[in-house]
Amino acid sequence: MIFLQSLATNVTKQHMDANTVSRPLNLLFLCTGNSCRSQMAEGWARTLLHGQCIAYSAGVVAHGLNPNAVSVMAEVGIDISQQLSRSIDELPKVAFDVVVTVCDNARESCPIYPGARVQIHHSFDDPPRLAAGRSHDEGLEIYRRVRDEIRDMVVGLQVYLETARQASPQNV
Repeated sequence: MIFLQSLATNVTKQHMDANTVSRPLNLLFLCTGNSCRSQMAEGWARTLLHGQCIAYSAGVVAHGLNPNAVSVMAEVGIDISQQLSRSIDELPKVAFDVVVTVCDNARESCPIYPGARVQIHHSFDDPPRLAAGRSHDEGLEIYRRVRDEIRDMVVGLQVYLETARQASPQNV
């Protein structure tokens, strides 16, 4: 937990100009079913990019929140148990500044998200698919690996948030 707080503090200090006051950017993570990868990304962004963005997640369809995703995020001190699994159609009507697709299916289904200033694709393995047929402990190792890969991606989003801040809507 201390590591997580330190990481969040360092990300914020390194990338936030204390003299710049601007609204938090709307950041959307898209996946196939909004049950695992996009949910973990939303949880990481709410923690690591707090104050810099308002994180959302959605799926092409809503499959419900994956309990193993909830469990491995809780291991690092992030509670995603109250996040909602929703489809793109169920998102609030806000303009998304940055859209990140975290699986190939979402990218193919939503190759362009209207109005986004920055659109990013970073595909991650599908933990439920890879864990199928394995022991519970082996399956959780897959979830943990993907959780940590998503954390690293979210930390790296800082440069894209800055790009989105500087992009004018006319240049989209």
